[in-house]
Amino acid sequence: MPLRTVGRSAMTSRHAYVARINRVIDHIDKHLSGPLDLATLAEVAHFSSWHFHRVFQTMTGETLAERVRRRRLEVAAGRLLFLPLEPVLSIALDVGFGSAAVFTRAFSAHFGVTPTAWRRGAFRSWAERHRVQLRKIHQADRNAHQAAVEAFLQDESSWPTGRVPQLGETQMTIEIKTLPEVRVAYMRHVGPYGDSGIARTWQRFAAWCGEHGLMQPRRPMFGISHDNPDVTPPGKCRYDACIEVDGDFKPEGEIGVQTLRGGRFACTRFTGTSAVIHQAWMALCDWLPDSGWQADDGAPIEIYGTDFEMDEKTGAFSCTLCMPVRRL
Repeated sequence: MPLRTVGRSAMTSRHAYVARINRVIDHIDKHLSGPLDLATLAEVAHFSSWHFHRVFQTMTGETLAERVRRRRLEVAAGRLLFLPLEPVLSIALDVGFGSAAVFTRAFSAHFGVTPTAWRRGAFRSWAERHRVQLRKIHQADRNAHQAAVEAFLQDESSWPTGRVPQLGETQMTIEIKTLPEVRVAYMRHVGPYGDSGIARTWQRFAAWCGEHGLMQPRRPMFGISHDNPDVTPPGKCRYDACIEVDGDFKPEGEIGVQTLRGGRFACTRFTGTSAVIHQAWMALCDWLPDSGWQADDGAPIEIYGTDFEMDEKTGAFSCTLCMPVRRL
């Protein structure tokens, strides 16, 4: 008879694996220009290098080498667009490629066009395919998303309800703000931005926070989108539900700790349901080209204040969307 591990101990063990894999994924993004070999990444995960590559592939659906190559190319693809005056060779070296020729071959194999063609407009067809794919996912996910919203409304201990005024089709108002860095605890969701899985992750995370005394009194919470959905496949996009913690907080299980970077951000107020927040992010991205600002390295942030409420009838809420930027 095959052995089975069941119950809380099995779930706790899996959560520990999730946390270790998340550490490796975050390490890859922070060290794209450096050595990202098996031995280095296994040490980050505190796994034996003999088995780690199998564990990583089982839990993420891609090998370590595939992950490293994909992230190097995706980050480079974003920089080609947001840093139009930066030489291709400089971008290639910054993400870990040894020469422009090696980078061009890898980029062309992944995206189907050269870096130069991508920068000149070929990216649009790639981005549109992803947007069409996301729209189909959102349509298919509509019922599950509504069920997730209803679960939020029934959980007033975590998500207090109130009347949230609808902003309607008003023009987006954007301010440039300097935000401080913040230490946070987080739970990660991997999957399409805007799908019901993110709402379910918030529900699980809020329950965990409540059990550990982090919800009363309320403290700032944050949503972090690590990937560009126009470039990264929907199923590979990472979203972290976060809550501010002090320096004494220790991670446990699948709950990790990270520091959200400070600096300049383009910020706008969002009011609506979780079903349309992705479109608001896309509108903020569309604002950039004519703004005199460019996207900076770092993840966009959703800030949920201590006065957070959900509308008891519509499920609408308010938050501040913040995109890291720097001058052109």
